[in-house]
Amino acid sequence: MNENARETPEVRLDFERTVRKGISEVIYCPGKSDAQIATIAHSVRGRGVNMAFSRMSPEQAEIASGDPPLEYDPISKLGVIKFKDAEPGGLIAVLSAGSSDVPIASEAAAIAELNGCRVKRFFDVGVAGLHRLISILPEIKDARAVIVAAGMDGALPSVVAGLVPGLVIGLPTSVGYGIASGGNVALNSMLSSCSPGLVVVNIDNGVGAGLSAVIAARG
Repeated sequence: MNENARETPEVRLDFERTVRKGISEVIYCPGKSDAQIATIAHSVRGRGVNMAFSRMSPEQAEIASGDPPLEYDPISKLGVIKFKDAEPGGLIAVLSAGSSDVPIASEAAAIAELNGCRVKRFFDVGVAGLHRLISILPEIKDARAVIVAAGMDGALPSVVAGLVPGLVIGLPTSVGYGIASGGNVALNSMLSSCSPGLVVVNIDNGVGAGLSAVIAARG
């Protein structure tokens, strides 16, 4: 990383978000130059704050390397620079309908963990084999918030919301064949649900789902 990198008029980080909201800022990496990534990583380490980098490429992770190290997960494409543990939060369950939804579900889970929540992950528990969901119900009922990532027909969040007492956050993914329309069918299905206690974030927005669950889990 370039040790001479400094913030510029096009890189102005929100270091006060933790004070205002109790959650760390997340840097969206696509479209950022190598110099911007280096500048951001340098500023984060200079301030000693926790920060995540979403949709980060392996090359960008290398550029952002330093001390303390950036922890990079190639599945979720999330990078994290962590100086200290966040204030402890509640329990969050993160479900994926299929294995193809795991990267987005993992992004949400990692964001929640960075911000102090305990996370239980349950992957490949979609409605095509409903017994898989039934078998984990006792564990997810204890969660203060449940994130459910699903593509295809997006049915799983509606089912979960009808079975658990806590808030369910529907996380539509862009997984699916032709008519699934890049996640739009899943999104519309979740938005049209009659199950109480279900709210929905944007397509593939694991960051938004994770941060929303963190705030909800504090209640």
